[in-house]
Parts: sequence; structure tokens; C-alpha cells
Amino acid sequence: MELIRGLHNLREKHRACVLTIGKFDGVHLGHQAVLSQVVDKARQLGLPATVMVFEPQPEELFTPDNAPARLSVLRDKYSQLLGLGIDRLLCVKFDREFASLSAQHFVEDLLVDSLGVKYLVVGDDFRFGKGRVGDFAYLQQEGLKCDFEVVSTQSFRVEDCRISSTAVRAALADSNFKLVAQMLGRPFSIAGKVLHGDKKGRTIGFPTANLKMKRVKVPVNGVFAVQVTIKNQTYAGVANIGHRPTVNGQRTQLEVHLFDFNQNLYGQFISVALVHKIREEMKFDSFEQLHQQIQQDAKKAQQMLALS
Repeated sequence: MELIRGLHNLREKHRACVLTIGKFDGVHLGHQAVLSQVVDKARQLGLPATVMVFEPQPEELFTPDNAPARLSVLRDKYSQLLGLGIDRLLCVKFDREFASLSAQHFVEDLLVDSLGVKYLVVGDDFRFGKGRVGDFAYLQQEGLKCDFEVVSTQSFRVEDCRISSTAVRAALADSNFKLVAQMLGRPFSIAGKVLHGDKKGRTIGFPTANLKMKRVKVPVNGVFAVQVTIKNQTYAGVANIGHRPTVNGQRTQLEVHLFDFNQNLYGQFISVALVHKIREEMKFDSFEQLHQQIQQDAKKAQQMLALS
């Protein structure tokens, strides 16, 4: 699958496509139902199946404090879309300049002139253009004028499908990871490259692999029993996701300790699947108290994972 980062990288070869536009946060089963049929339509027309997403997501630019927590970052979306047979992923930088484009320019300059869209799939609540004046009805009108067909994602829903990114976040808030996995079609996981931390865990016999959460809200917080995938091998572990208040941490990060594992993971890409929640993140009066609690958490995680 080709990743096109930014409108400046669009070329003549990218013209003519079946296109869908959306956040696709989490790429849950509802999204997958739509995307599989977008791929089918693209194959029928002999055109590339193309997905357009925005980074950051619009709410993260305009109302960052109220933006919903992310279920997936761009790398996660790329991985899931690749598995669904999408041919191209166009990542548009969403900034104030792009947001100021008129609805007419969005359609005529981007969709028609740059992408040569022949078939467009969007939600019937999709809004675009300066002041969000563009809507589904406007797209249909422009489609008639510019010779492309517009259909709603509702046409591509699985019967009785009520899955949404909001529902997935609600299930995560309830620590209902079984329901989350049913809605996503896979366990909820957080993936990334292992970075150097402060190495305090090593001093108490609990070395951790650390993933920093890059500028996005994380939908979970606390201590979890986890399954960690490294180069197609899976290991059991215990993870903390949060600010690490006992050591006065400032940024949200994921720290995971793998049981019976002593390899160097720095710079490696790992995926951490949440299986059970153990407790909320807490601040302890001393590092020794934290050490004692980590021992208890590790024991509980091992018990939980053995029963899964």
C-alpha cells in the first residue's frame, strides 16, 4: 500500500480513484465493513482504493482539550488498512490553512483535479470546507456536475452494526477488553518503538520497555496485565500507562515489564495488547512502596493471564 504524506506529494499517477474520507479511528469492524466494500467497488471499476485521513484530526487542532482520546495513530491505521487491501493512504496535514479552504476548492481542486475521484464514500454527516459549509448534499450536487458518484457509508454498513469509535472508547473506560476485542476484531493494543527511560525499574528488578505517547490522548490509564508481541513472538507482562506520579513524571507513557525476558529491546517495535485491568495509577509516598506494589501487580498479572 502506498502512503502519500501531504497534498504536495500528489502526482498525475494518483488521479482516478475510488475514495473514502474519514477518521477511521481504531479501524473497527464497522469501518472494516465499509472499507471492504470500497475495495470491492474499486476492483469492479479497475481503480485504486484510496483512503483519505487527516493528521492531526480536526478536533485536535480546534479544540485540543475536548478532543476524544485516540484509538489509533497513523502507523496503526496504515497497518490495518494494508490488511484490508487498500491501495493508497493519503494523509492530509490538517492545519488552519487547509481548514480555510472553501468547500468549492476542496471538491474542485482536491477531489476532482488532484485525485480525479470517480466514486466517493463518506458519512452522511461529513462536513468540510471553511466554516464546515460543505455537506453530503453539496457533494452529491458536485458529483453530478463533475461526474463522480457519491454514496453514504450507511449504504455499506453491516446489518444491525452499531459499532462506533465512541462505543469502543466507552468499553475501554469500563475495562471491558473482551467487548473491545469483539468490536475491533482484535485485541486493543498500543504499539511503538522502545525508547530509553530513566531506568529506575532496573534498580528494583523490574526493567521496563518504555513507549512514549506522541502528542495524543490515550483512552486508557492504569496498570494492566498484557500480552506483548515482538517480532511475531508473544510474551506475558504487566504494564503501567500514565504519568508515573511517584517519580514526578510529566508525560504520558507506557512502561511494560515482560516476565522471563532479558533481551535488549531499545529501538525495537513492540505491540502491547491489554488483557485485564489490575488497578488505577497511584502515587506512592516512597519508591519502596511502589516497588512492593509492582511485585503485587506482577503476581496478579501472571494469575490473570494464566486464567485467560
